Amino acid sequence: MRLTHLTVVLALALAGCSDGHEGAWLGYAEGDNAFIAAPLSGWITDVKVQRGDLVKKGDLLFALDDTSQTAARDSALAAIAQAEGQLGQAQANLDLAQKQLARQEGLLRAAATSKQIYDQAKSAYDAALAQVAQIKAAENQAHAALANAGYQLSQRAVVSLTSGRVQDVYFRTGEYVPAMTPVVSVLPPENVYVRFFVPEDQFSKIRLGQKVKIHCDGCADNIVATIAFIASKEEFTPPVIFSNQSRKQLVFKVEARAPGGLKLNPGQPVDVDPL
Repeated sequence: MRLTHLTVVLALALAGCSDGHEGAWLGYAEGDNAFIAAPLSGWITDVKVQRGDLVKKGDLLFALDDTSQTAARDSALAAIAQAEGQLGQAQANLDLAQKQLARQEGLLRAAATSKQIYDQAKSAYDAALAQVAQIKAAENQAHAALANAGYQLSQRAVVSLTSGRVQDVYFRTGEYVPAMTPVVSVLPPENVYVRFFVPEDQFSKIRLGQKVKIHCDGCADNIVATIAFIASKEEFTPPVIFSNQSRKQLVFKVEARAPGGLKLNPGQPVDVDPL
């Protein structure tokens, strides 16, 4: 969620929230969404989630048309079957050629055959050996093609690699999605934090790693987070947190996080006090 997405309602809520904690730093809850895309482009055939759904790791989010990938898998399977069938006959030919070569070697040592007949047997053996090697190479290539086709096919059904609540769905069934374009956004609970603004004249009171206490309407009274980011430059108070007291102040943007995230909703106005 960006500042441009926040409304005047939030500004009024922040002003009201600050009345209960005079002098507190004003801010709001924020969340880093996980934007989930398909690695390859394609037509969306099914969307399994909608905004607000809670998903777990491994849950199917959406599926893309897999006609081409299925055909590639079936072609690889057919090539493997063909190679296996050819290999049996080629191996039988090789065994026969090997026996004939061994026989001609014995006859040649006994001077019972000619060098020409021996060379023919050796050539037949070499050809049979090369044929077996060629078929095995084709079989290995078909297995590699099958593995690749299987992987490509698996990428057509996109599952969530994180747990959280679905924030938005950007494409619907029947739409074409380009590769690496987000289709679903999920907000993991551990990615929720607070962003607040410290007046310039109070900047010396904060430091990285410092604990802060967070207040908001209807929240628990024991929400504590740790300052994880402090902007290097001051800015004018963002319009979203205008109040009569802070309207003209310069402030520093600060972010505070907690292990496992904060039990807040992005956009929710908060007051922050140092500990």
